[in-house]
Amino acid sequence: MQFTSSPARRSPPTIATLVMLSGLSALSLNLFLPSLPNMAAYFDADYKVMQLSIALYLMISAVIQILIGPIADKVGRRPVILWGLVLFLIATLGCIYSPNAEVFLAFRMFQAVVAVGMVLSRAAVRDLYEADQAASMIGYVTMGMAIVPMIGPAIGGFLEESFGWKANFWLPFGLGLLALMLTYSDFGETSRKSGLTLLQQFREYPELLRSPRFWGYSMASALSSGAFFAYLGGAPFVGTELFGLTASELGIYFGAPAVGYFFGNFFSGRFSVRFGVNRMVLWGCWMNATGVALSTIVFLTGFGSVLSFFGFMTIVGVGNGMTIPNATSGALSVRPHLAATASGLSGAIMLGGGAGLSALTGAILTHETGAMPLLWLMLASATFAIVAIAIVIRRERYLGL
Repeated sequence: MQFTSSPARRSPPTIATLVMLSGLSALSLNLFLPSLPNMAAYFDADYKVMQLSIALYLMISAVIQILIGPIADKVGRRPVILWGLVLFLIATLGCIYSPNAEVFLAFRMFQAVVAVGMVLSRAAVRDLYEADQAASMIGYVTMGMAIVPMIGPAIGGFLEESFGWKANFWLPFGLGLLALMLTYSDFGETSRKSGLTLLQQFREYPELLRSPRFWGYSMASALSSGAFFAYLGGAPFVGTELFGLTASELGIYFGAPAVGYFFGNFFSGRFSVRFGVNRMVLWGCWMNATGVALSTIVFLTGFGSVLSFFGFMTIVGVGNGMTIPNATSGALSVRPHLAATASGLSGAIMLGGGAGLSALTGAILTHETGAMPLLWLMLASATFAIVAIAIVIRRERYLGL
């Protein structure tokens, strides 16, 4: 198969295409979560084994993002996205027809290749705009993307109860086909080929890794989103086992942080150019930590409930919606000529940490502990995010770096 260029395909992609690519990545992550208990029963596997489908997906996404960036900087954004979508479709069919949990988990890891859409849609924005404007555009793109995880679990719960768990993989398969056709017709190349070999391209990584600013922005994004990834690993258990929610009820409650994320992205799109990347990241990190802290206090005082647990996650979502687009733009702007490489590496740092937190959460939650281990883990991650961006701001203020 050859993905050739034409005059139309050399034009920049529209916002709708970028939203579709980012949204497909988000949908593949959380659509099937309400089905986890029934999937465990279907495959005759322990719930904790099936819960690995989250952590393993995030881990492989992190690895893929490390590889995607240099490849896309070398050969361009368009062919990498198109081939990634083809592989995603194959992996999704593998998940649907898996005979046992082990094969399912293998194809589930393979399915993580859809991360190309998220990484390279952001890189394409940075190709076209300067730092603050890029943060604003990334905010608008991910604001649209936020609709997907907001309604994804609710749709997943409905599909689970109406058609069974496989419906939660047929839907992304169909949307993947649509994304492939849309990308083929609309996503024009946004970057110039670097002219470097892949080995030379990978040798550019130390240039990023030696930059304190890159690490500061990446860790602020990773630690702020870490609160959400911990939630991702623990909320299905808290919702079903502690609060007795059905799959459809869990799907509705589970989308709470995405509601906040939508508005946080709107604030990023509206105010990033006016206030700058650093302020938006700092304010977002504080908002994120505040949401977790309030939830923790309510549980410590004995008034914790399903409404307080999921409700305060809306504030966490607002914080992440402000932090992630701006921290991403900051990381991509450290070395603009390495935008895709920086996007992949910063995304890998975020998802690698998220995989660890998601897996850890699944291991420490029990009926006896309740939700507190999850809340303490989220609070620690959110607090360190504030420290990370504070170091970046301090270095710029006093050292000019």
